[in-house]
Amino acid sequence: MTAATVVNDRRAGVPAWLAACLSIGANDSTARGIGPGRMLLALVMIALGLRGLVFGDFAGVWQRIPIAQLPAQGFFIYLTALVELATGIGILLPRLAKVSAGTMAVFALLWMVLLKLPAVVYAPSMEAVWLGAGEIAVILAGAWVVFATLAKPDGRFLAGRNGIRNARLLFVLALPTIGLSHYFYADITAGFVPAWLPWRHGWAYLTGAGSVATAIGLLFALWPRLAATLEAAMLGVITVLVWLPPLFAQPHDSGAWSAFLMSSAIAAGAAAVADSYRGIGWTTRGLRP
Repeated sequence: MTAATVVNDRRAGVPAWLAACLSIGANDSTARGIGPGRMLLALVMIALGLRGLVFGDFAGVWQRIPIAQLPAQGFFIYLTALVELATGIGILLPRLAKVSAGTMAVFALLWMVLLKLPAVVYAPSMEAVWLGAGEIAVILAGAWVVFATLAKPDGRFLAGRNGIRNARLLFVLALPTIGLSHYFYADITAGFVPAWLPWRHGWAYLTGAGSVATAIGLLFALWPRLAATLEAAMLGVITVLVWLPPLFAQPHDSGAWSAFLMSSAIAAGAAAVADSYRGIGWTTRGLRP
Protein backbone atom coordinates (compact mmCIF):
# COMPACT_ATOMS: atom_id res chain seq x y z
CA MET A 1 0.00 0.00 0.00
CA THR A 2 1.42 3.37 -1.01
CA ALA A 3 1.55 6.44 1.19
CA ALA A 4 -0.98 8.14 -1.13
CA THR A 5 -3.42 5.26 -0.64
CA VAL A 6 -3.09 5.52 3.13
CA VAL A 7 -3.78 9.27 3.01
CA ASN A 8 -6.81 8.76 0.75
CA ASP A 9 -8.18 6.03 3.03
CA ARG A 10 -7.86 8.32 6.02
CA ARG A 11 -9.59 11.15 4.20
CA ALA A 12 -12.43 8.83 3.20
CA GLY A 13 -12.59 7.54 6.75
CA VAL A 14 -13.23 10.90 8.40
CA PRO A 15 -16.54 11.62 6.59
CA ALA A 16 -17.66 8.05 7.25
CA TRP A 17 -16.77 8.40 10.92
CA LEU A 18 -18.64 11.71 11.21
CA ALA A 19 -21.65 10.14 9.46
CA ALA A 20 -21.54 7.29 11.98
CA CYS A 21 -21.34 9.79 14.86
CA LEU A 22 -24.41 11.62 13.55
CA SER A 23 -26.23 8.31 13.11
CA ILE A 24 -25.77 7.07 16.66
CA GLY A 25 -29.08 5.86 18.02
CA ALA A 26 -30.85 6.77 14.77
CA ASN A 27 -34.03 4.87 13.95
CA ASP A 28 -34.12 3.15 17.33
CA SER A 29 -37.65 1.88 17.93
CA THR A 30 -37.76 3.84 21.20
CA ALA A 31 -37.80 7.12 19.25
CA ARG A 32 -40.75 6.19 17.04
CA GLY A 33 -43.39 7.00 19.64
CA ILE A 34 -44.59 10.47 20.54
CA GLY A 35 -41.87 12.10 22.61
CA PRO A 36 -41.87 15.47 24.37
CA GLY A 37 -40.20 17.18 21.40
CA ARG A 38 -42.77 15.95 18.89
CA MET A 39 -45.56 16.91 21.28
CA LEU A 40 -44.13 20.40 21.76
CA LEU A 41 -43.63 20.88 18.01
CA ALA A 42 -47.24 19.88 17.42
CA LEU A 43 -48.60 22.25 20.06
CA VAL A 44 -46.56 25.19 18.77
CA MET A 45 -47.65 24.63 15.16
CA ILE A 46 -51.27 24.38 16.30
CA ALA A 47 -50.85 27.64 18.22
CA LEU A 48 -49.27 29.33 15.19
CA GLY A 49 -52.20 28.24 13.06
CA LEU A 50 -54.74 29.50 15.58
CA ARG A 51 -52.85 32.80 15.87
CA GLY A 52 -53.12 33.27 12.12
CA LEU A 53 -56.83 32.49 12.08
CA VAL A 54 -57.57 34.80 15.01
CA PHE A 55 -55.48 37.80 13.93
CA GLY A 56 -55.89 37.32 10.18
CA ASP A 57 -52.26 38.10 9.38
CA PHE A 58 -48.95 36.37 8.84
CA ALA A 59 -46.70 35.48 11.75
CA GLY A 60 -43.68 37.75 12.09
CA VAL A 61 -41.35 35.70 9.92
CA TRP A 62 -43.84 35.77 7.03
CA GLN A 63 -44.12 39.56 7.16
CA ARG A 64 -41.11 39.75 4.83
CA ILE A 65 -43.46 38.78 2.06
CA PRO A 66 -44.38 41.97 0.11
CA ILE A 67 -47.82 41.84 1.72
CA ALA A 68 -49.12 45.09 0.23
CA GLN A 69 -48.54 43.74 -3.28
CA LEU A 70 -49.42 40.10 -2.59
CA PRO A 71 -52.41 39.02 -4.69
CA ALA A 72 -55.16 37.32 -2.69
CA GLN A 73 -53.23 37.90 0.50
CA GLY A 74 -56.19 36.86 2.65
CA PHE A 75 -56.22 33.46 0.94
CA PHE A 76 -52.51 32.90 1.61
CA ILE A 77 -52.78 34.10 5.21
CA TYR A 78 -55.50 31.58 6.02
CA LEU A 79 -53.91 28.86 3.92
CA THR A 80 -50.68 29.26 5.88
CA ALA A 81 -52.58 29.16 9.17
CA LEU A 82 -54.49 26.05 8.12
CA VAL A 83 -51.31 24.25 7.07
CA GLU A 84 -49.74 25.04 10.43
CA LEU A 85 -52.85 23.90 12.28
CA ALA A 86 -53.37 20.74 10.24
CA THR A 87 -49.76 19.56 10.37
CA GLY A 88 -49.59 20.27 14.10
CA ILE A 89 -52.65 18.12 14.74
CA GLY A 90 -51.59 15.52 12.20
CA ILE A 91 -48.23 14.60 13.73
CA LEU A 92 -50.08 13.58 16.90
CA LEU A 93 -52.31 11.10 15.01
CA PRO A 94 -50.61 7.77 14.18
CA ARG A 95 -52.26 7.37 10.77
CA LEU A 96 -51.46 10.92 9.69
CA ALA A 97 -48.18 11.52 11.51
CA LYS A 98 -45.77 10.64 8.69
CA VAL A 99 -47.49 12.64 5.94
CA SER A 100 -48.10 15.53 8.33
CA ALA A 101 -44.44 15.62 9.37
CA GLY A 102 -43.38 15.52 5.72
CA THR A 103 -45.74 18.37 4.89
CA MET A 104 -44.46 20.36 7.85
CA ALA A 105 -40.87 19.82 6.68
CA VAL A 106 -41.70 21.00 3.15
CA PHE A 107 -43.52 23.99 4.63
CA ALA A 108 -40.47 24.92 6.72
CA LEU A 109 -38.17 24.38 3.73
CA LEU A 110 -40.24 26.78 1.60
CA TRP A 111 -40.24 29.17 4.54
CA MET A 112 -36.44 29.14 4.60
CA VAL A 113 -35.87 29.17 0.84
CA LEU A 114 -38.37 31.90 0.01
CA LEU A 115 -37.84 34.21 2.97
CA LYS A 116 -34.36 33.61 4.34
CA LEU A 117 -31.99 32.39 1.63
CA PRO A 118 -32.45 35.47 -0.61
CA ALA A 119 -31.05 37.59 2.24
CA VAL A 120 -28.11 35.20 2.64
CA VAL A 121 -27.33 35.48 -1.06
CA TYR A 122 -27.72 39.26 -1.05
CA ALA A 123 -25.69 39.95 2.11
CA PRO A 124 -23.60 36.85 2.94
CA SER A 125 -21.21 38.82 5.15
CA MET A 126 -24.00 39.83 7.55
CA GLU A 127 -24.36 37.36 10.41
CA ALA A 128 -27.98 38.37 11.05
CA VAL A 129 -29.16 36.87 7.76
CA TRP A 130 -27.46 33.58 8.64
CA LEU A 131 -29.17 33.72 12.02
CA GLY A 132 -32.58 34.01 10.39
CA ALA A 133 -31.90 31.06 8.09
CA GLY A 134 -30.46 29.03 10.97
CA GLU A 135 -33.50 29.53 13.17
CA ILE A 136 -35.86 28.22 10.49
CA ALA A 137 -33.40 25.41 9.74
CA VAL A 138 -33.79 24.22 13.35
CA ILE A 139 -37.57 23.99 12.88
CA LEU A 140 -37.02 22.21 9.56
CA ALA A 141 -34.61 19.76 11.21
CA GLY A 142 -37.18 18.96 13.89
CA ALA A 143 -39.96 18.25 11.38
CA TRP A 144 -37.55 16.26 9.20
CA VAL A 145 -36.48 14.09 12.14
CA VAL A 146 -40.11 13.27 12.94
CA PHE A 147 -40.75 12.31 9.30
CA ALA A 148 -37.54 10.28 9.00
CA THR A 149 -38.29 8.42 12.24
CA LEU A 150 -41.72 7.38 10.98
CA ALA A 151 -40.70 6.59 7.38
CA LYS A 152 -39.01 3.48 5.99
CA PRO A 153 -35.80 2.60 7.87
CA ASP A 154 -33.84 2.08 4.64
CA GLY A 155 -34.50 5.49 3.09
CA ARG A 156 -31.58 6.82 1.05
CA PHE A 157 -31.61 10.49 2.01
CA LEU A 158 -34.86 11.78 3.50
CA ALA A 159 -36.10 8.83 5.52
CA GLY A 160 -34.97 6.28 8.04
CA ARG A 161 -31.48 6.21 9.49
CA ASN A 162 -30.02 8.35 6.68
CA GLY A 163 -32.80 10.89 6.98
CA ILE A 164 -32.30 11.23 10.73
CA ARG A 165 -28.55 11.62 10.22
CA ASN A 166 -29.04 14.31 7.57
CA ALA A 167 -31.60 16.18 9.67
CA ARG A 168 -29.17 16.13 12.59
CA LEU A 169 -26.45 17.47 10.29
CA LEU A 170 -28.74 20.35 9.30
CA PHE A 171 -29.31 21.02 13.00
CA VAL A 172 -25.55 20.97 13.64
CA LEU A 173 -24.97 23.46 10.82
CA ALA A 174 -27.77 25.73 12.04
CA LEU A 175 -26.73 26.00 15.69
CA PRO A 176 -23.50 28.02 15.16
CA THR A 177 -25.48 30.70 13.31
CA ILE A 178 -27.56 31.12 16.45
CA GLY A 179 -24.66 30.87 18.89
CA LEU A 180 -22.34 33.23 17.04
CA SER A 181 -25.05 35.89 16.80
CA HIS A 182 -24.74 36.27 20.58
CA TYR A 183 -21.16 37.42 20.01
CA PHE A 184 -21.67 39.47 16.85
CA TYR A 185 -24.60 41.29 18.45
CA ALA A 186 -23.64 41.02 22.12
CA ASP A 187 -25.16 44.34 23.14
CA ILE A 188 -28.48 43.56 21.47
CA THR A 189 -28.55 40.05 22.93
CA ALA A 190 -27.69 41.35 26.40
CA GLY A 191 -30.55 43.81 26.06
CA PHE A 192 -32.99 40.89 25.87
CA VAL A 193 -31.71 39.42 29.14
CA PRO A 194 -34.14 40.29 31.97
CA ALA A 195 -32.95 43.28 33.97
CA TRP A 196 -33.18 41.37 37.25
CA LEU A 197 -30.44 38.97 36.12
CA PRO A 198 -26.87 40.10 36.85
CA TRP A 199 -24.04 39.94 34.31
CA ARG A 200 -26.29 40.34 31.28
CA HIS A 201 -23.46 40.19 28.73
CA GLY A 202 -22.18 37.09 30.45
CA TRP A 203 -25.49 35.31 29.87
CA ALA A 204 -25.39 36.36 26.21
CA TYR A 205 -21.92 34.86 25.79
CA LEU A 206 -22.75 31.73 27.79
CA THR A 207 -25.88 30.87 25.82
CA GLY A 208 -24.08 31.53 22.55
CA ALA A 209 -21.30 29.18 23.59
CA GLY A 210 -23.94 26.61 24.57
CA SER A 211 -25.31 26.43 21.04
CA VAL A 212 -21.84 26.05 19.53
CA ALA A 213 -20.96 23.38 22.11
CA THR A 214 -24.14 21.47 21.26
CA ALA A 215 -23.20 21.44 17.59
CA ILE A 216 -19.77 20.03 18.47
CA GLY A 217 -21.29 17.46 20.80
CA LEU A 218 -23.68 16.16 18.16
CA LEU A 219 -21.14 16.21 15.35
CA PHE A 220 -18.63 14.12 17.31
CA ALA A 221 -21.23 12.14 19.32
CA LEU A 222 -20.03 13.50 22.66
CA TRP A 223 -22.99 12.96 24.99
CA PRO A 224 -25.31 13.85 22.07
CA ARG A 225 -28.59 13.09 23.83
CA LEU A 226 -27.64 15.27 26.79
CA ALA A 227 -26.31 18.02 24.50
CA ALA A 228 -29.43 18.16 22.31
CA THR A 229 -31.75 18.08 25.32
CA LEU A 230 -29.87 20.86 27.10
CA GLU A 231 -29.97 22.98 23.93
CA ALA A 232 -33.73 22.54 23.66
CA ALA A 233 -34.13 23.36 27.36
CA MET A 234 -31.95 26.46 27.02
CA LEU A 235 -33.98 27.72 24.05
CA GLY A 236 -37.15 27.04 26.00
CA VAL A 237 -35.92 29.01 29.02
CA ILE A 238 -34.91 31.90 26.74
CA THR A 239 -38.42 31.85 25.24
CA VAL A 240 -40.05 32.00 28.67
CA LEU A 241 -37.77 34.70 30.10
CA VAL A 242 -37.54 36.95 27.04
CA TRP A 243 -40.79 36.58 25.08
CA LEU A 244 -43.42 35.53 27.62
CA PRO A 245 -43.42 38.79 29.69
CA PRO A 246 -44.26 40.99 26.64
CA LEU A 247 -47.04 38.56 25.78
CA PHE A 248 -48.49 38.88 29.29
CA ALA A 249 -48.20 42.66 29.01
CA GLN A 250 -49.93 42.78 25.60
CA PRO A 251 -52.04 39.62 25.22
CA HIS A 252 -54.00 41.06 22.31
CA ASP A 253 -50.93 42.06 20.28
CA SER A 254 -50.26 39.97 17.17
CA GLY A 255 -46.54 40.76 17.25
CA ALA A 256 -46.15 39.58 20.83
CA TRP A 257 -47.78 36.27 19.95
CA SER A 258 -45.58 35.93 16.84
CA ALA A 259 -42.36 36.51 18.77
CA PHE A 260 -43.31 34.08 21.55
CA LEU A 261 -44.52 31.33 19.22
CA MET A 262 -41.63 31.63 16.78
CA SER A 263 -39.13 31.33 19.62
CA SER A 264 -41.16 28.38 20.93
CA ALA A 265 -41.05 26.76 17.49
CA ILE A 266 -37.24 26.95 17.43
CA ALA A 267 -37.07 25.35 20.88
CA ALA A 268 -39.55 22.70 19.73
CA GLY A 269 -37.45 21.91 16.66
CA ALA A 270 -34.44 21.36 18.90
CA ALA A 271 -36.54 19.19 21.24
CA ALA A 272 -37.71 17.05 18.31
CA VAL A 273 -34.09 16.44 17.31
CA ALA A 274 -33.33 15.52 20.93
CA ASP A 275 -36.17 12.98 20.76
CA SER A 276 -34.27 11.09 18.06
CA TYR A 277 -31.59 10.23 20.64
CA ARG A 278 -33.99 8.57 23.07
CA GLY A 279 -32.60 5.13 22.19
CA ILE A 280 -29.20 5.87 23.74
CA GLY A 281 -28.03 6.77 27.24
CA TRP A 282 -27.61 10.28 28.52
CA THR A 283 -23.83 9.92 28.79
CA THR A 284 -23.27 7.79 25.69
CA ARG A 285 -20.16 8.77 23.79
CA GLY A 286 -19.59 8.03 20.13
CA LEU A 287 -17.12 6.30 17.94
CA ARG A 288 -13.39 6.54 17.72
CA PRO A 289 -11.95 7.61 14.34
